[in-house]
Amino acid sequence: MTVEVNYRPGPSEASVAVEQRDPGGRPAHKPAAPAATRPTAPAAPTTPPAAAARPAPAKAAVTDDRGLSLTTTPEAARLYNQGVYNILGLRKGHYDLIAQSVVADPRFALGHAAKALMAHELCAPAIVPDELYLASLYAEKATDRERSHVNAVQSHIRGSKTALVDHVRRHPKDALLLNSIMPTILFGGAVEVPAEAWDVVERAAPAYDPDDWWFLGTLSFVRQEQLRFDEGMDLAKRSLELEPAGGHAAHSRAHCHYEMGDHVDGLKFMSDWVDGPGVGADPIDHNAWHAAVHELSLGDVAAVRRRYERQLDPAKMTGCRALVDGGQLLFRWAITPGAQPSPDMRLILDLVGHEALIHPATPFHAYHAACVLTGLEDVAGLKTLAAWAAGRRQPVFREAVAPLAEAMGDLAAHRPGLAADKLALMAPQVRRLGGSDAQREIIEEARIAALLKAERFEEAVIVLEARLSRRHAPRDVAWIEWADQQARAKQTAAA
Repeated sequence: MTVEVNYRPGPSEASVAVEQRDPGGRPAHKPAAPAATRPTAPAAPTTPPAAAARPAPAKAAVTDDRGLSLTTTPEAARLYNQGVYNILGLRKGHYDLIAQSVVADPRFALGHAAKALMAHELCAPAIVPDELYLASLYAEKATDRERSHVNAVQSHIRGSKTALVDHVRRHPKDALLLNSIMPTILFGGAVEVPAEAWDVVERAAPAYDPDDWWFLGTLSFVRQEQLRFDEGMDLAKRSLELEPAGGHAAHSRAHCHYEMGDHVDGLKFMSDWVDGPGVGADPIDHNAWHAAVHELSLGDVAAVRRRYERQLDPAKMTGCRALVDGGQLLFRWAITPGAQPSPDMRLILDLVGHEALIHPATPFHAYHAACVLTGLEDVAGLKTLAAWAAGRRQPVFREAVAPLAEAMGDLAAHRPGLAADKLALMAPQVRRLGGSDAQREIIEEARIAALLKAERFEEAVIVLEARLSRRHAPRDVAWIEWADQQARAKQTAAA
């Protein structure tokens, strides 16, 4: 049965339509709380699930694709394994397959946990509490590894990384959860310091076959994050030879091209892959974003506009992807000298809703929300985001998101010099926000835009020249030329 998830959240939460379950699918009453040594069960749903179903005796174990036991039926395992395969390969249909696995076996704890995890990452929070409740309930009759898996998902969604990292270190072949630790297209990442994620992946390596296409793609992404781009490229190519449709390897290769300033070849690779082996990729939005960023770096605004109209119009995106890929592109486009007019940022606001911008689910979403609010010149919204983040338990919200929102509030309020200074001060915190270097550099670009608006042209040129020392980009060269022209015009006017 197909599950439709509507990733176009309203003002407060996503609207999610979930398939009808068979009678044993949801308990009508609140069962006894699990023992203290088990995963802590979330509160029972406010509206009790429709049909009674206490934990049944454990079924004969089947396994996932890497040999880990699953306490479920063979059919549910088949659906779950295909769903996880599609998540790891960034293929279409992953959520539907996971959802179908808990229709096939309503007592399948890992199926419910995966459904909650994906809904959380895809900005569809309405179904998360019910799925966490059911995952915890049915984990009671599962294996120790599955109980640990469920507990790790619960803790991660609540904002704690400890249980997730500990679980993966004990069970490195649990590929779905190892995948969730790294910042990838479907996951924002679970750790604040990238080196922590690298360490978890490196330690997991002995558990994987040398020709495991997914792990090779994941290790490739680690290598490019470590600035070891040649190694990252080689690993990505090897992975793609084994699985040409592998989305993680294609994604990592795109990052390698970008970070090496290889915009022409990078654009060709991504365009060819999307129309060839990656035609079934999901989400296509982020791959299109990579192509558009190459085009923007080349200074080809006309090509960016064509791609935007064809693949990146926020109206054609869904929830988080509209915020992340759509918001990223529109902000960068808007601050590029000579690239106007750019599309209206209100398109993002209409899709994701104001609530998602001032109370974002993760630090990763938060810095994108701050950029969108800045593009909207929503000073009040940025003030609300800063105050809300400052009161959060997670240190990264207090120490990185709050000062970022405050700085962007100054930019939106036309105090660019103050914004530039605050953005420079918070630069050491930026990597804690999640995502990739290519995504996080939007904050550096905000600082450049602030310096230019403050007419501090020489400082802007210093930042741009430092970027060019890392990689070539015709857009940055043009930005420097524009800044030099403005500086000369200012000197002439003062003479």
